Amino acid sequence: MRKVLINKEPVELFKLIKFEGLAQSGGEAKMMIEQEMVYVNGEIETRKRKKIVAGDAIKIGDDEFITELDKSI
Repeated sequence: MRKVLINKEPVELFKLIKFEGLAQSGGEAKMMIEQEMVYVNGEIETRKRKKIVAGDAIKIGDDEFITELDKSI
């Protein structure tokens, strides 16, 4: 599982998926969530605008990452 640094909390789930390159666009990220392909903290997440905070674990297929607040900013 890799770490993903976020510079603020909360971050909307679909934006995080897009910015991490797991989707080509926000629309594609929303579709992935709608199709129940996204897990947050081990549970299927269907809310596109789910607020993600440091410590949340996200899984999409074989991609797994945990969010961490970037304290260097």
